[in-house]
Amino acid sequence: MKVLVVGNGGREHALAWKLLNSPQVEQVFCAPGNAGTAAMAGCQNLPLAVDDFAGIRDFALANGIELVVVGPELPLSLGIVDYLRANQIMVFGPNQAGAQLEASKSWAKALMVEAGIPTAASATFTREEAAQAKAYVQQQGAPVVVKADGLAAGKGVCVARTVAEAEEAIESSFSGQFGAAGNIVVIEEFLTGQEASILALTDGEVIAPLLPAQDHKAIGEGDTGPNTGGMGAYAPTPVITPELMTQVQTEILEPTLATLRRRGIDYTGVIYAGLMISPTGEIKVLEFNCRFGDPETQAILPLLETPLDELMVACCSKSLAQLLPIRFLPEAAACVVMAAGGYPGDYEKGKIITGLEAANATGAQVFHAGTQLQGENIVTSGGRVLGVTATGATFAEALRRAYAAVDCIHFDGAYYRRDIGYRVTT
Repeated sequence: MKVLVVGNGGREHALAWKLLNSPQVEQVFCAPGNAGTAAMAGCQNLPLAVDDFAGIRDFALANGIELVVVGPELPLSLGIVDYLRANQIMVFGPNQAGAQLEASKSWAKALMVEAGIPTAASATFTREEAAQAKAYVQQQGAPVVVKADGLAAGKGVCVARTVAEAEEAIESSFSGQFGAAGNIVVIEEFLTGQEASILALTDGEVIAPLLPAQDHKAIGEGDTGPNTGGMGAYAPTPVITPELMTQVQTEILEPTLATLRRRGIDYTGVIYAGLMISPTGEIKVLEFNCRFGDPETQAILPLLETPLDELMVACCSKSLAQLLPIRFLPEAAACVVMAAGGYPGDYEKGKIITGLEAANATGAQVFHAGTQLQGENIVTSGGRVLGVTATGATFAEALRRAYAAVDCIHFDGAYYRRDIGYRVTT
């Protein structure tokens, strides 16, 4: 099988790596890929942007691509799945209608209410309703959560600790900080507890969760400071017990899929539920995403035993039930993100990265995110640069191995959190 992975981040490197682990996958192409995918045996980067639908279609048809895997949310929201399927190309991911689950937080909120899914109380406001939005915040008080409605690369959420901070977040969103994605804001009650990420595969008829993961979104240690796209993750998080996973399946995943079907949406691919688990064990959905999480994918896939290509093809061909239950290794995995100095604000690019071979020699897997080749050097090209992942019999062992590999790597201004997984090691 020849597979084409759309995207250029750490998630896509992990997907390509896992697909190449299957004896049935002969070659993987990445559009556009990064320096890490370029260096993998059996993998080739393509000079195609994620929204170059015609270019991706033409390459797939001319080169016998049997499966296209879409990594990022942007091309999904733009309708890449509908476009490729219209050209008889098998593609893993939801169609444009289904991708609204992530592309519009207000749309997803309405779906949750319709499905009876537990979620935070909220209100939605347009740019023209800025005064009403601020009045709502003043009425609710702080802390409160302000979210840009559309896609904002993981940076459209502000947990406002004061009313003034919430009002500033509303003004920033409506002033164009996130482009059209910020023309609508969703203001939610602030929930306390531990977050967890449930990535589930579905063929539109059945839905099956992968291992539960926990992501560290905040830039600062102790989960402080502004949110990022994710500074690290580990799996399987013990905050999701087997009993809670059953509850997630019956009260969240299955009702979501049933409501999508009732709306006439044939959803295939990944439904990613971001959850908050309260101190008393109550579960509420913070948000839905329509694709694999990043960096959760880097922590989950190393533990997956069932071949990833088989699961994806089964989702595309309505036969996922035949592969259940999904099999996993009885181990732990941890991913530490190395970011550019200044991220998630302004940061510099073009910093030479050294020590990658030494890091891989430790037994860890270094997934590239914001990297590119520049002559003979690998240099930084994004905010989140690398995802250093390791497995072990325990979380402590997995984290020790991951940080040992991190210590081998250098680039000017490199920043990473030193407390990834602190909830399971302290």
